[in-house]
Amino acid sequence: MSQTSLNAEQQHREKLILILAFALVISVMNSTMFNMAIPTITKEFNLQPSQAGWIVTGYIIVYAIGSVMYGKLADRYKLKNLISTGLIIFAVGSIIGFTAANFEMIVAGRVLQAIGASVMPATSMIIPARYFTLETRGRALGMTSAGMALGTALGPIVAGLVTSFISWHYLFIISLFALVTLPFFRKYLNDETPKENAKTDLIGAGLLAGTLALLLLAITGSSLLCAIVGALFLLLFVRRITSTKEPFVQATLFKNKNYTVAIIVSGLSSGIGFGIPYLTPLLLQGINGLSPILSGLIMFPSALLAAALGKKAGKIADIKGNNFLTYTALLSFFLGYSLLSFMAGLSPLIIMVVLIFACIGQTFIQIALANTVSRTLPAEQAGVGMGVFMMINFIAGATDTTLISKVLEIKHTTLHLNPFLQDQDSLNFSNIYAVLALFIIVVSLIYTSNFRKASKLKFHSKNIN
Repeated sequence: MSQTSLNAEQQHREKLILILAFALVISVMNSTMFNMAIPTITKEFNLQPSQAGWIVTGYIIVYAIGSVMYGKLADRYKLKNLISTGLIIFAVGSIIGFTAANFEMIVAGRVLQAIGASVMPATSMIIPARYFTLETRGRALGMTSAGMALGTALGPIVAGLVTSFISWHYLFIISLFALVTLPFFRKYLNDETPKENAKTDLIGAGLLAGTLALLLLAITGSSLLCAIVGALFLLLFVRRITSTKEPFVQATLFKNKNYTVAIIVSGLSSGIGFGIPYLTPLLLQGINGLSPILSGLIMFPSALLAAALGKKAGKIADIKGNNFLTYTALLSFFLGYSLLSFMAGLSPLIIMVVLIFACIGQTFIQIALANTVSRTLPAEQAGVGMGVFMMINFIAGATDTTLISKVLEIKHTTLHLNPFLQDQDSLNFSNIYAVLALFIIVVSLIYTSNFRKASKLKFHSKNIN
């Protein structure tokens, strides 16, 4: 291949990753915007926090299943056609949500949005894997993570403006900007030849979705019946993936110890990370009494800084390794949540500064663990393995959101995890942040015990060579 052709191919890949990053900005905004609107919707429809939480939780459950489903469908259909279908469904859900007159219609619109939007996390893993070499994949993942972080940064600001000055209904209209990327995806994606014999296990997907929904309903509604039926669905799902030739989730994946440990660490980290976009708006509006727009302004600088550093983090992962980036992220994570646990309820300006640590940790850990997980997989399992990786992250997020919303319903508690708490009115929030900080320590120990030794062996091997 000539140098001219190589340069053209490189430019082609760079344009594609920029389009993907923009699409991810809209996709992530669609999630974080509604976090800001939940307090307003809760008051408007007279909901409990655990009920309103389903605006986020329902979205995440479908998003999680869809991220794997689209990953599998990408082996059977052209990626550009899948993206087209997903974005159209996303648009239909946005229109339904915009016209919603009751809480049920809001949830229905969000679920349809999730069915369509879940094509994006699958695409964010497939494009770097198919179009970038192992040596440049960290930079590509850095760009996609920067897009996600920018979406996280812009979401609260946009949601605050729209909710304060117009109506939360218009958040659904903003999501329609994702359609702008459609013609560019169709232009720059190759016409891949799909595998004709690839199959999708819809029964397995349904059983997993049912398991998640029922178990989370058991938590929010304190329902023993939902817990029992959810456990039954889980048993049926396990039986399905161990007895079907082409299951929704390949049980053989988990025979790879490094992969299994990596997605456990990633799932825990992702669940911890959801404490930022979901819990913080509730703290700022419920305890500090800020409006949605002011809450967004407080959250904006930290998320914007994390977005700006996302590309640099990808380069760090390529140059210094995932371990260095992972430990940097975990330290930043821990500092952020530890400080929030005793500063909750204090001046919003203090919260704004502390959020910088938490947001940088969240962005860096996404890049580091995506790289770590991708390197534990053989080429033939990369697609499905990364799909499961994304799904586990979203499941962890849905679970964390549900648990947080349930804890926030506790009106009077004597549990005081952080003796240094300055504002007693924010005790529930302080306890949640303290628990998340403890989980970061657990994640660090698990990661160190399984990946530090491997890193040392690689470093020793390089020195010998």
